[in-house]
Amino acid sequence: MILVILITMKRVLVFGTFDVIHKGHEYFLKQAKRYGNFLVAVVTRDINVKRQKGYIPVNSEKVRLRNIKKLKLVDKTLLGEKKISYKLIEKLKPDVICIGYDQRPKIAETKKILNNLGMKKVILRKIKAYKPTIYKSSLFQKRFKRT
Repeated sequence: MILVILITMKRVLVFGTFDVIHKGHEYFLKQAKRYGNFLVAVVTRDINVKRQKGYIPVNSEKVRLRNIKKLKLVDKTLLGEKKISYKLIEKLKPDVICIGYDQRPKIAETKKILNNLGMKKVILRKIKAYKPTIYKSSLFQKRFKRT
């Protein structure tokens, strides 16, 4: 008798600035990984951080991308779109998208975006904060200058 085991790849997608890597980022990625077996992290482009948050990150997008790769918590790491169009989500075809506790868009808005893309089956998960009064990038923003 031959036993065939089919392993279904469950792709999890996360987005983030990931500036000045800290334990909160590690927690977020580890929790996201629990929802599947292939984790993709998209690092937000400098220009989009400036648009969305009003400041330039401490580290450049290339440094932030390299730092996420060094953690070895994700299976694939890439830079986000220069112009936000959500085509990257369509291309990556995630089964699950994990959103950080303080990220935008929020769950309801993200559901609308996914519905408009015809991706109604994508599961959305909100990841809880890990010691947000200690581990939050904006707290580090004040201490460092861009490298």
